[in-house]
Amino acid sequence: MTFIDDPIFYVAAIPAMLIIGISKGGFAGTLGMLGVPLVTLVIPPVQAAAIILPILCLMDIFGLIAYRRGADWKNLWCMLPGAVTGIFIGALLFKYLNDDIVRLLVGSVAVLFTLNHWLKPAIKQQVAGRSFIKGSFWGSISGFTSFVAHAGGPPLQFYMLPQKINKTLFVGTSVWFFFVVNYVKLIPYTYLGQFSSENLGTSLLLLPLAPIGIWLGVRLHKLVPEELFYRFAYLMLFAVGLKLLFDAFNGLFGIF
Repeated sequence: MTFIDDPIFYVAAIPAMLIIGISKGGFAGTLGMLGVPLVTLVIPPVQAAAIILPILCLMDIFGLIAYRRGADWKNLWCMLPGAVTGIFIGALLFKYLNDDIVRLLVGSVAVLFTLNHWLKPAIKQQVAGRSFIKGSFWGSISGFTSFVAHAGGPPLQFYMLPQKINKTLFVGTSVWFFFVVNYVKLIPYTYLGQFSSENLGTSLLLLPLAPIGIWLGVRLHKLVPEELFYRFAYLMLFAVGLKLLFDAFNGLFGIF
């Protein structure tokens, strides 16, 4: 089994894996989207996604250990059928997808959603309830963007954040959601031939970072107050949206 032997790759990949682990272990996945682009700075996005997926799957197991009892099962029922549908739509369209178009769509919605939350009067910010229709819609978007770019965090946030549920229940629901999503993704990734010997060998080298990142995330989660958590979640969602828009415009038009 071979692996990537370029030291520059690991300069980007090691902090990226830790960031993803911290995000999954304590911040509902949003922060993890800042880690994925680091890897794509040094290798193609498709290869980066293939290397990262097995590590995500291991992180999901550690995440379940930490949050095995903390999940909103009714919300999961609303989201997961759509997520599985979105994954297989992504698989069917895989050969025709443009990574920058996906980044543009996800980044635009992330930025607009966050600005809407910040700018509208607080009196109108009513707590949303569960909805199978909304959950299925955003779940399908999350499944699709997770398949093509491991960018399923913002659509999940769009559905879950307005509900303002307890932060631990929020993170636990996210952990269970992406546990199912990532393991389902293994099927089309394998069928599409994404797990080459080099990709799997590189994943194996990076696997020890999975429990370290999750542990750091769990520790930070316990230290952060709930109000600060939601402020941080919206701020990170906005930052990720800007990063995705930057990458999209640069890739499509070479503006930056």
